Amino acid sequence: MAATAAGRVLLEAAGKACARRAAPASGLCSSCSLKAGAYCTLAPQQPSAPPPDMKSYLWTRYNEAKKVTKELVPSIMSNLLNPDAIFSNNEMSLSDIEIYGFDYDYTLVFYSKHLHTLIFNAARDLLINEHRYPAEIRKYDYDPNFAIRGLHYDVHRALLMKIDAFHYIQLGTVYRGLSVVPDEEVIAMYDGSHVPLEQMSDFYGKSSQGNTMKQFMDIFSLPEMTLLSCVNEYFLKSNIDYEPVHLYKDVKDSIRDVHIKGIMYRAIEADIEKYICYAEQTRAVLAKLADHGKKMFLITNSPSSFVDRGMKFIVGKDWRDLFDVVIVQADKPNFFNDKRRPFRKVNERGVLLWDKINELQKGQIYKQGNLYEFLKLTGWRGSKVLYFGDHIYSDLADLTLKHGWRTGAIIPELRTEIKIMNTQQYIQTMTWLQTLTGLLEHMQVHRDPDSQLILQEWKKERKEMRELTRNFFNSQFGSLFRTDQNPTYFLRRLSRFADIYMASLSCLLNYDPDYTFFPRRTPLQHELPTWSDQLCTGSHLIPKMVVR
Repeated sequence: MAATAAGRVLLEAAGKACARRAAPASGLCSSCSLKAGAYCTLAPQQPSAPPPDMKSYLWTRYNEAKKVTKELVPSIMSNLLNPDAIFSNNEMSLSDIEIYGFDYDYTLVFYSKHLHTLIFNAARDLLINEHRYPAEIRKYDYDPNFAIRGLHYDVHRALLMKIDAFHYIQLGTVYRGLSVVPDEEVIAMYDGSHVPLEQMSDFYGKSSQGNTMKQFMDIFSLPEMTLLSCVNEYFLKSNIDYEPVHLYKDVKDSIRDVHIKGIMYRAIEADIEKYICYAEQTRAVLAKLADHGKKMFLITNSPSSFVDRGMKFIVGKDWRDLFDVVIVQADKPNFFNDKRRPFRKVNERGVLLWDKINELQKGQIYKQGNLYEFLKLTGWRGSKVLYFGDHIYSDLADLTLKHGWRTGAIIPELRTEIKIMNTQQYIQTMTWLQTLTGLLEHMQVHRDPDSQLILQEWKKERKEMRELTRNFFNSQFGSLFRTDQNPTYFLRRLSRFADIYMASLSCLLNYDPDYTFFPRRTPLQHELPTWSDQLCTGSHLIPKMVVR
């Protein structure tokens, strides 16, 4: 993910960050006289004459680096990231935004932990009752701590895994059922750890037309991944031969039926206080935008009565007065691409009317339609429109690529991950991990047997620390945003399709309506690091803005 306060000073942790050249055997950089072990970014220099006692030399460098790391942690702890900040991938000024659009689920409204248990149990029962799966799978309960968003599923091999931005599988995160697959077996199956482009999921993350991978990007997909893994586990433990493709399709259909048959919607409406969280000041956000003369619209795939009930609960009975256009059952992402489907008006009783729609009226609810007709009727085009959604593909991709709208991603997991990254334990671990990596990079020039034994010991420690870092977030798959070192495939898509991203809409309350978001200039691998970003505390701590 975007550089954290810890991440931006990790170069310093390796020896106050000389970015010119690596330390020679004397232990000092010839450019700036920093200690050996400094995380210099140019090619390491070959030592002219190795010290007589390499063991002592290397361990001295190791202990000095560890001491510097320990001293650095307090300064990092005093300059942490705000979990309620908004992060920018692309420069954008709110003063240019005249129209704000929103998805409904996990954008305007958030759900409690009970909802995923409901979806899991209902889909599991559909597998048993309608697809004739063994009743014994009822012994599996939903585990909210098993999966994370953004994972890939190999449909033909029945493997759930985490893939980075370069299509490499993160070893140690490949699961068959509920058990991790040994690295050696993964490498044998894939002839390494790289997944070719033609095997990856399609543009919307689906497995289709020969793509063997499915990417789970939706928050609602967490129960689906867990159910797939549980049923796989049952078949494997019971020595039952099965076709993984059929299992994937049956689970996918069962999860879909929980939605389209209304099972989930009826359960939520029947006990709305159990399932819907207050959505973190949603009404305050909408009221602030309305007070500043902004137009607003809602486009959601959820049905009319469900949205109406939820919005009345979190915003109030007058919620429609805040929106200029409301569209339900839009069938995104088809809504953004299919030019053929006309809008239909929905009356107060939920009945579809047959009137031809020549304008989209405030206070009314419309069903289906398409974006091209929407643009024609509203005239809301280009970068003056900002649309928020939680699904990177279905909500945001087409809008930014084809229509030039600005986009904002709602990533609820972001707040939790930042709070973890702000802990002293995480900062200490990550700072030392990066420092140790720098030591390995620059001490690898020593090829004598004693040095190589020490370097192997350091590599073992680095591997153990990587596993520890992963466990801070999720014991099976780690962070949503990073593999061991690289950005995840999820973050790659987030960076491409979202101008800004945040944990919830309530983060907007921290910003003036004319605020400009500037993405930090992160140094490329061949560029010198710039330290001005560390001097700007505004990059880390977002002050409470005065609402005008």
